[in-house]
Amino acid sequence: MVDKSSSGPGDQKNVRFYADVLLRTLVLLIVCNLLYAALTPGPQLARISAYNSLFPGRLRLPYGENPERDYNMSLSSLEAMFASHEISGKPKSSSEFRVILIGDSSIWGFLLPPGKTLAAFINEAEVVLPDGRAVHAYNLGYPVMSLAKDLLILNEAMAYEPDLIIWPITLESFPEDKQLSHPLLQQNPAKVQALSDKYSIDFGVSSPEQVEAALWNDSIIGSRRSLADLLRLQLYGVMWAATGIDHAIPGSYTPRQEDLPADTTFHDLPGPNFAKNDLAFDLLSAGQRIAGQVPVILVNEPMFISQGMNSHIRYNFFYPRWAFDDYRRHLDSLSRENGWNYLDLWDAVENHQFTNSAIHMTPEGTRQFAYSLIESIVEIASSTKPD
Repeated sequence: MVDKSSSGPGDQKNVRFYADVLLRTLVLLIVCNLLYAALTPGPQLARISAYNSLFPGRLRLPYGENPERDYNMSLSSLEAMFASHEISGKPKSSSEFRVILIGDSSIWGFLLPPGKTLAAFINEAEVVLPDGRAVHAYNLGYPVMSLAKDLLILNEAMAYEPDLIIWPITLESFPEDKQLSHPLLQQNPAKVQALSDKYSIDFGVSSPEQVEAALWNDSIIGSRRSLADLLRLQLYGVMWAATGIDHAIPGSYTPRQEDLPADTTFHDLPGPNFAKNDLAFDLLSAGQRIAGQVPVILVNEPMFISQGMNSHIRYNFFYPRWAFDDYRRHLDSLSRENGWNYLDLWDAVENHQFTNSAIHMTPEGTRQFAYSLIESIVEIASSTKPD
């Protein structure tokens, strides 16, 4: 009787054939991944975008907490973020005075539709300079609060030939522990290092949260999440084009806090004054170096001022009075010493125009803020000459 379970020469050849195919495939996969990592085509791929061609450019940088409802999403690629934005849509013309706004979520426009942000209201004013150039503002704000994050975005934005930079700031962006904790910095360590080296920026002590970019992270497998995000961002462009929605605004929200705790500390600092290295004021100087010859308007942005319980101790949820007052003194002094263009608009917006946070404003509050800036924009713009 023949044992049919035994394998013959033909079966062994099939096994060797499939093993050879598997090995070759594995080697090819490794080679392709290593080649991809060595060539690092990710930034070039990220600049290929359906926005500003098939779809309108976005009016603010991509950011989304609920992508399916926002038709938007957060991602790590600065190249993809800018490629999707309207600022990448066409070169600056000789008739345009280009203003870029950087900053936190209040500038990005949290709880605001894209047409009701600070940049949108500046554009609504249709300012035309004496030399005939039309002021056009671009919203490059991005959540969350961190001066280092602002510098990373500003450095990228300089390629788009701004004529003026408006940089609204607030104290919560200044603590040293806030700088490298932002996901955008953690996910772009090479850019952070390059920025530090080029402009001699001290980002403080090395953060344990800072991500090191290993070679394998730049491979196809290591980049699969970012590559998938690039594709998803393009797909969301269909709904953005159809609806103009890039941020799902809830019908209700928890209002900013009126009654406050009797807590006098700020980021575990007891006061009554800041020490020299408690706040990252040096990053303001770094921003001026990045801007070069382009004028910068530093703006102490508006905030909610509580009238409730313990408001004699704290201005709002973020700030004990001593901390914010001392911050303002430092900011005013540094601006005078360095000749910076500085506007202190901390109380320029009415209290009832703040929404879920001490810095997030209603459309009307945002309009008030915008119109407080326009005179300074015209003054500085009128003193500059077209290229």
